Amino acid sequence: MATIDKSGHRVREMFGEIAARYDFMNHLLSLNIDRYWRWRTVRAVPPRAGCKILDLCTGTGDLAFAYHKAAEGQAQIIGADFSRPMLLHGKKKGHRFEAEDTVNFIEADTQQIPAADDQFDIVCVAFGLRNVANTQRGLEEMTRVCAPGGKVAVLEFSTPGWQPFKSLYGWYFRNVLPRVGQMLARNSQSAYNYLPESVGQFPQGETLVAMMRLVGLEQVTYRGLTGGIATLYVGTKPTTK
Repeated sequence: MATIDKSGHRVREMFGEIAARYDFMNHLLSLNIDRYWRWRTVRAVPPRAGCKILDLCTGTGDLAFAYHKAAEGQAQIIGADFSRPMLLHGKKKGHRFEAEDTVNFIEADTQQIPAADDQFDIVCVAFGLRNVANTQRGLEEMTRVCAPGGKVAVLEFSTPGWQPFKSLYGWYFRNVLPRVGQMLARNSQSAYNYLPESVGQFPQGETLVAMMRLVGLEQVTYRGLTGGIATLYVGTKPTTK
């Protein structure tokens, strides 16, 4: 299998082109199940009043706003992404959630997070780590900026393991979703062909768990969601080195 192009320029341009229809396409192609997956993430790694949360590869901020709602506006949340068009759409959504004062957006690369060590109680990413050119480097940075005792959460697409659902979903994911996605969100970078390719080449299950342990996280767990279409990984940063 040929390695897909996840260079910063290609990924930034691709998401910039689909930013205007990104939310609509996510909800349509997932039948709104993506909202449930984010709810499960917030429930598994709940915020507390006054905590600091960093949502990486935030896109238009859906997970950041889910945390804002769960914390009832009592958490300090930063949504970071290196696609400026995505961030602009996220900022426009802030008033809808009355989150202008608690959810802030910054343009940043997950491989070089512009924050000091041990800053955030929760460091999370939803459907974005697979787009980072160097997965290991991204996990290292997430762990670095996480506070001791804090949580690192990764929500990502995955491949179902049980038949016949695996075959049926695989056919939809490889054939139907890319065609519908490209038709409705025309872009020169073939974003919806890239989606199944990037999922297929992303480390899953115990492989990603091992990578999270390698960067220093402990108590790493994972659970499949909706038959394994998505998987939530959670690790804890040790309180002592």
